[in-house]
Order: sequence, then structure tokens, then C-alpha cells
Amino acid sequence: MSSSAKLTVVEVRESLQRFGLADYIVFVASLLICVVIGVYFGWKDWSVQRKRKQNVRRGSAALNYLVGGRKMKIFPVAMSLIASFISGIAVMGASTETYLHGTQFCYVFTAIILMAVSMNFIFLPVYQGLEITSAYAYLQLRFDRRIRLLGSGLFTLATLLHLPIVIYVPALAFNQVSGVNVHIVSTSVCMVCIFYTLVGGIKAVVWTDVIQMFIMIGALILIVIKGTADIGGLGVLIERNMASGRIEAPNFNFDPTERHTIWAIFIGGGSFWMGKNAIHQMMIQRYLALPTFRDAQKALLCFTVGIILLLMTCFYNGLLIYATFHDCDPLTTGLAKAKDQLIPVLLMKVLGNYPGLAGLFISGIFSASLSSLSTGLNSLSAIVLEDFVKPFVRKPLSERSTRYIMRGTVLGFGIVAVALVLVVEKLGTVLQLSMSLVPISLGPLLGLFLLGMLLPWVDASSAFGGALCGLLTMSYIVIRAQIAVAAREMPIPAKPVSVEGCEYEFELPPGYNTSTTLPTQPVEKSIHHVSYLYYTFIGAATTVLIGSISAAILRRQQPSKLDPLLVAPFVRKIYFPQSIPRTVVTTHTFDNKEDTALYLTCLLFNEYASRRNYVALTHAQPPTGTCG
Repeated sequence: MSSSAKLTVVEVRESLQRFGLADYIVFVASLLICVVIGVYFGWKDWSVQRKRKQNVRRGSAALNYLVGGRKMKIFPVAMSLIASFISGIAVMGASTETYLHGTQFCYVFTAIILMAVSMNFIFLPVYQGLEITSAYAYLQLRFDRRIRLLGSGLFTLATLLHLPIVIYVPALAFNQVSGVNVHIVSTSVCMVCIFYTLVGGIKAVVWTDVIQMFIMIGALILIVIKGTADIGGLGVLIERNMASGRIEAPNFNFDPTERHTIWAIFIGGGSFWMGKNAIHQMMIQRYLALPTFRDAQKALLCFTVGIILLLMTCFYNGLLIYATFHDCDPLTTGLAKAKDQLIPVLLMKVLGNYPGLAGLFISGIFSASLSSLSTGLNSLSAIVLEDFVKPFVRKPLSERSTRYIMRGTVLGFGIVAVALVLVVEKLGTVLQLSMSLVPISLGPLLGLFLLGMLLPWVDASSAFGGALCGLLTMSYIVIRAQIAVAAREMPIPAKPVSVEGCEYEFELPPGYNTSTTLPTQPVEKSIHHVSYLYYTFIGAATTVLIGSISAAILRRQQPSKLDPLLVAPFVRKIYFPQSIPRTVVTTHTFDNKEDTALYLTCLLFNEYASRRNYVALTHAQPPTGTCG
């Protein structure tokens, strides 16, 4: 390393910043496509509203903006679900996890399957039957308003903590390949995202997600094919990763304090994914945009298969990073300033000489993040309108007021998210802390929905007490765990790396290749040493346990008095065997489709009321019009 002929690590890093004119053109073009889509759907909805001004039904503006009038198609919604769920954090984080710690986390596909099964048999049938816009409206129907506000507040807080990270991580990648300031690129790109989300609503969000998904998948496939060919093929990749111990069989150890075991991934990861998909407004709003339960099931199937394939591609990229840099670790040498910049380093090494391809990949990384940002902003507008405004106004909102509230929410929260990027950058520990904060709210929220849909004897007060206990338990575990991490009581073992084959000059970090980070004595383990994957499960289990025990002791609610539509179908069969009957109706001809829909709705409502005597349901009211 002392040879004067060698380049320094700074010079090598600068040589990799080959983001040329073609790359900028590709990147800007992908953003312009999103703007055009937003303007198109915004103009289309405005034209429809203008033509139907005299006949438009109250609430149609919110229905179109938030759930596309419940007339969206399966394919774009499925693509939007995948794009919304996989942010730039996941794309780069999954690869980094495999590079640093091996393939143990790759068995997350078992947790995804658990999530899909629970969605199909528990959550989706309830949501589709109620036809709500806010997922947390369910909590008021099942319990009361205070629990709805608790759920909405927790979602809002968790989303605001997550969005700045979604923005910051891809900006780091762009900085690595181009040298452009993080704040310039994050602010510029986010303004574009805020604009098309504000103008076009859910339709613009969904269709931009489709475009962004294809960009991201295309970029990932390019780097997989070209990167694998550069190292000598798949056999070389497997050989190098097997030699380093990165390719691993499932770990069946029952120790809950081990970071990744098959049990932690299946049970803990399954709970986390269930919470992120089954009770999260960002995801549920997509399912509710579909017209029927059957369509929602098909979208769920596409989403599940797509997520598994996409994540496995990201894990493969982690193996590819190691196979490419097996004898010169870019983190040790400082070629990559942060762990999240490993993928951009690989990108520029593999595709940097091909004009436009680097721009395509960075567009893919940004696309993943912009889809999460646009979905988050659109969901926050739904929450503010449905949960924080409508329940507290005496008179129904006008269409104009509804539009102003929804779009104002998108703009306001978008500006706040961009501003919070400054906090994320200045306080590096906030990144890990805020990612750990998500299960604090997610666990108790999941517990509330499980109490509502599976245990019909649990009342509102018992559920509130259970959620409070879940929040306190998770707050203690997460905060105590962060203190332990800072004190180096919880070292995370990493796979071996090497710098013996580096062809440039660099300085080894202090303490490199020593065991100073490992504790000299065995640390006495406590509950906060449990794997982070169990966080959501612990929060949900605490909520369900305390809530169900409290309800069983106090016996405040009789299951027979509960609306059967508020519980899962298999629970409905046990407690309400005489619930909503299937009715064959005679076909009638009407001049207006809305009159036909009104007649059928009235007929089913009257049949339901007469059979079950649910005349005063909290959520079921005869539709507007005359039911004869």
C-alpha cells in the first residue's frame, strides 16, 4: 500500500462518480413521467367533477382522491402495493444485511406467507365488508372514538418518523455516484413527488408506482446479470460466499436473544409484516380501491409473489457485493462512506461505463422511495380527513373544503418530511432509533385489530388498557435496547471481510481486526436483549393478553350484541351462525345505474335487518334515497 503508483481511496471514489449527461437525462425523464401522470389524472378528475357539478354526490371528491372511486384495476394496485412496501431502505438494506451478516434473513419469505394467510382469512374480508376509507375507522365501529384516535395518532407519528428516512437514504446513494449535495437532490425530487401526489390523488400514486416498479425491477435485473458475468459466473459467486460462511442453512435455535433464527423470522417477522400490511393505512387504502373482495385477494396474491421475488433479488445482490469485493472490503477502506452506499459502489463498478444505466439504477432506488413517500402522504390525507376532521365537524363538509383539506395535508406533511431530513442527517443515531420506534406503535395497533376481529367479547375499555400496556412494554424494551447498543452490550457478529487484494491506498480504521468491540465477560441477558424481530409480536401479544384477560374478568360486553361484520368470517360462523344471508334477487330494469345500485342495496339492507334485527347498527344505515 506504500507504492506511489497507487491511487488513494479518495481518488478511486471520485473516479467512480461517473454520473454523466445520459444518466441525468434518464433520471430527470423518470421524474417528468411521474409529473405527467399526476397532471393527467388531476385534470381528468377535475373534468369529471366539472361536468357533474349539479348531480355529483357529496363525498365523491374524497372517494376519488383517496380510493379511486373503488374502481381501480388489480394489476396496477398490486404493483403499487409492492412499490409502496419496498422503499429504497429495503432495496439497499436487504443487500447490506446479506453482505454483512449472511443469508439467515433470506428466510423471511416464511413470514411473508404467514402475513398473506392472515390477510386473506382475517383482515381483508372485514375491510371489504365495511367499505371504509380509513383503516382506523374500524376501531371506532368495533370499540369507540378514543381508540380510533389512538390508532390514527400512532400511525401519523410512525409515518412522520419514517418518511424522512425514506427520503434520506436514496439521496445518499445519489450523492455517492454523482457528488451532488444530499439536500439539493432530496428537496428537488421530493417537491416533484409532493406535486404529483397533491394533484393526482390515489390514481396518480398507483400509476406512478407501476412505472417506478418497472424501472426498479429493470435496474436490479441489469446489475444482477452484468455483475454476475463480471466475476466469472454464478459458480464463482456461490464458491466465494460459501467460503466466507455467508450462505447459511436456517438457524433453528430457540434462544429468543439470537438476532436471526427461523422462529424469530417466522413469528416475529410475520407479526411485523402483518402489522405493516394488514393494519397500515398506506397498504389498506390500496386494497379498498378495488371493487370486490375477489379482486383484493388477487392483488394480495400478486403482491405476495412479487415481494418474495423482489426481496430475493436484493439478497442476491448482497452476495454479489461480497463476490465482487471479496478481497477488498469497501467499508473498511472507506470507499463506501456508509453501509447504505454499498449498492451504489457496486453499481458504478459494474455499470458506470455504460451511459444511462447508472441513471436508470439510481432512478430505480429513488422510485422505490418516492412510491413510499407518495403513498404515505396520500394515506396521511385520508387519516386527517376521515379521523381528525370529519368526526369533529357539525355540518357535512363541502366538496371544496374536502379538496382543500386533503391537498393541504399532502403539502404540509410533505414539507415537514423534507425538513426532517436535516434532523436525520445531523443526528445519525436517529436513523436506527426511529426504525426501532415503528414496532412501539405497530405492535399495540396490531393487538387492537386482533382483539377486535378475533375476540368479540372484548370491550373498548379492556382494549384500551391492553394497548396502553403494550405501548409501555414496547417503549421500555426498545429504549433499553438502544441504551444497551450504545454501551456495546449487544454486539452483532459480522461475517469476515478482507482488504488483502486492494489496489489503492487507504488507512485502516482504528482498532481494525481486533476484538475490542466484544464484551470481555458474558452479559446477563434481560428482556431487552430479545431479537428486534420479536418487537412487534411482543407489543401485539401484550395488548391481546391484557385486553382479553381484563374483558373476561369484567364481562362488560356480550358477543351477541356485536355487529357480525366486525369480526373475521370464521369467528362469525362460531358466534353468529345466522348472520347475513345470501339472497337471490329478481332482476329489475332501471334507467339509471345508480337507481339500480340503490334498489339492490336497500333490498339487502332490509333483508339483513329483518333477519337479524339489527335496526340500529352503529355503522349500517339505509343509503341515501327511498327504500320502499
